[in-house]
Amino acid sequence: MRLWSRELWRIIWLAFLGMCLGWLLGYPGFGLAAGLTLCLVYQLRQLRALFKWLTLNPHDEPPAATGMWGELFDRLYRYQKSQRITQSRLRATLARIQESSEAMRDSVVMLDRHGDLEWWNSAATDMLGLQTAHDRGQHITNLLRDPRFISYFNAREYSEPLTLTSPIDERRILQYQITLYGDDERLVMARDITRLHRLEQMRRDFVANVSHELRTPLAVLRGEIEAMQDGIRPLNQENLSSLAQEVAQLERLVADLRLLSQSDAGALDIQLAPMNLSESLESRLNDADRWLEESGLTLTTALADDVMIRGDAQRLRQLWSNLLDNSCAYTQPPGKLSVSLICERGDAVITWQDSAPGVPEEELSRLTERLYRVEGSRNRASGGSGLGLSIASALVTAHGGTLTPSASALGGLTWTLRLPLLTAS
Repeated sequence: MRLWSRELWRIIWLAFLGMCLGWLLGYPGFGLAAGLTLCLVYQLRQLRALFKWLTLNPHDEPPAATGMWGELFDRLYRYQKSQRITQSRLRATLARIQESSEAMRDSVVMLDRHGDLEWWNSAATDMLGLQTAHDRGQHITNLLRDPRFISYFNAREYSEPLTLTSPIDERRILQYQITLYGDDERLVMARDITRLHRLEQMRRDFVANVSHELRTPLAVLRGEIEAMQDGIRPLNQENLSSLAQEVAQLERLVADLRLLSQSDAGALDIQLAPMNLSESLESRLNDADRWLEESGLTLTTALADDVMIRGDAQRLRQLWSNLLDNSCAYTQPPGKLSVSLICERGDAVITWQDSAPGVPEEELSRLTERLYRVEGSRNRASGGSGLGLSIASALVTAHGGTLTPSASALGGLTWTLRLPLLTAS
């Protein structure tokens, strides 16, 4: 207020001095007009300086001025500087938010109040197929066209997530969750729950399969016992042997389940010690000659000598037996079985491959699931608990190795086992 009063007095004094000068010359009106004109020229010069500063060089120091104009320049400069600092902080905050969103495995998509795409992270590109070049500004339902998603989006009731397949890969299962924020803007998050979905399916299949595996021998036992009780079948050694076989099958199933539960709990009884892997594998294959012959399989081997690892001889023999059982049960006779052992980059590598039938590529990753059976020509032909490959995988893992299935050049299935070699230490 003081500066305004001072500026007003300056105008009054200039006008008064102009009028006095004009009075001395006999033209007081022209003198007053000249004084006011000087005031107007000064104000216009300061206004022009302000305009040039704000339009041409807004980041430079303000023009030099005194009085009210100097204070106005200083205030504008301080305000402008504070705004730049605030904008810089907001940009840094936004950059951190975008950086953290980029690091997320979940898809993050920001929509404006109309539902048009504003920003998304790289995970959204991978899961939803969004492309920065031409998708920005598009409505979300133009890109995610599943009718269930469109209904979910338009209903505006987002308390529960929506589960759908990925629009670019039907093998992936995504869970969508939408959140409203700001001025009716929306944040769409998509999480890949393929593994969880598969685990839940495995759990359901496992319960169903275990129930089936238990029900079959129990039904046989019950029928046999009731027949003996009713006098339909005699209580003799042959019928008792049949009962004993069914009980033995139940015992094997329970033992296999117990081994897998111990493996899951990290309590599998395994004694690792230096041993000759070549001798262990060769010995078991030699003992299986008759088994392979009865199954119609021809065995060829190529085993490196004296390959040393830390292992449990009994557990490894169980591993070889499970792989033999799988090949003998599922390979069509006359068939082939090829087993090789080499050393490669600090690992002992065993390649175990048999002849037709093969396994579809999409089924390979599920072969070690408990009680899982491939539909079609390589399904279970006889006996067994259906847990052999799961146990084999658990035994390999307990030895610090990996067990990987793939298609075989012989037309069947290849198992690649990698076990760490015994080090000098």
